[in-house]
Amino acid sequence: MNTAPPETSSCILLVETDDALAQHVSLDLKESGYDAIVAQDAISALRQVPDMQPSLVVVDRMLAGESGLWLCSRLRSMGMRVPVLMMMARDTLEDRIACLEAGADDYFLKPYRTDEFLKLVRLYLQPHGQGNEKLRFGDLVLDLATRQAGRNGRTIDLTMKEFELLKYLMEHPREVLTREQILENVWGYDFMGESNVIEVYIRYLRLKIEDEGEKRLIQTVRGVGYVLREA
Repeated sequence: MNTAPPETSSCILLVETDDALAQHVSLDLKESGYDAIVAQDAISALRQVPDMQPSLVVVDRMLAGESGLWLCSRLRSMGMRVPVLMMMARDTLEDRIACLEAGADDYFLKPYRTDEFLKLVRLYLQPHGQGNEKLRFGDLVLDLATRQAGRNGRTIDLTMKEFELLKYLMEHPREVLTREQILENVWGYDFMGESNVIEVYIRYLRLKIEDEGEKRLIQTVRGVGYVLREA
C-alpha cells in the first residue's frame, strides 16, 4: 500500500453496518496512520459525533435502520461542518444529487478500492495553512482560516467542497473557467467523471451567496463553464 502516514493522527468516524467491510476499511485507515472508530448505524454515530469531534466522517449510504443520507442531513442540521464522504453502490445522476443535497462533500463507489479511498481521505485531511488571509470580490469575502464566506454583514457557512469551489472562483475573478479546469483544480482528479456535480455545487453556492435582492456574482458561460463577475 503506497501511503504516507499523516503528520498528526486524525480521528475518522466510519459508519458501516457490514462487519467485514467495516473491518477492511478500518484496517486500511489504521495502517495509514489514522485513528478509526466504527459505528454500525446512523443513530449510534449521531450520538458519538459531539464528543468525538471527528476530522472526517465516512458513511455507507445503505445502513441498517436510518440511511447514510439521513445521518448526513442530521449532521448538517446540527451545524456540523466536518467533511462527510458517502459510500454508494450506484452512480446515477439521481444518486449523486441525493448525496450532495444531503450535505455530503464527496462520494466513492462500491466495490471498495483501498487506493482510491485513501487518496480521497488524504485530499480532505491535508493541512491548508492559509493563516488569516481573506479573498474579496466586491462585497463578498472569503475567510481562508475559518472557511466561511460573508456578504453584506451576514456569515455564510460552507461545506468543504463549496469552500474549495468558491475559493477557486475568487482566485480567478472575471476569468472564464471551463468545467475541466474546475474539476481538475477543485476535485483534483477525475473522480466525478462526466457528472453534473459542478452544476449542483454552483446551484448551492448561488443559493447561499446570492440572497434575495443581491447581485448575481457567479455567471454561467453556456457551453464553456463559469465566471465570477458582476452582471
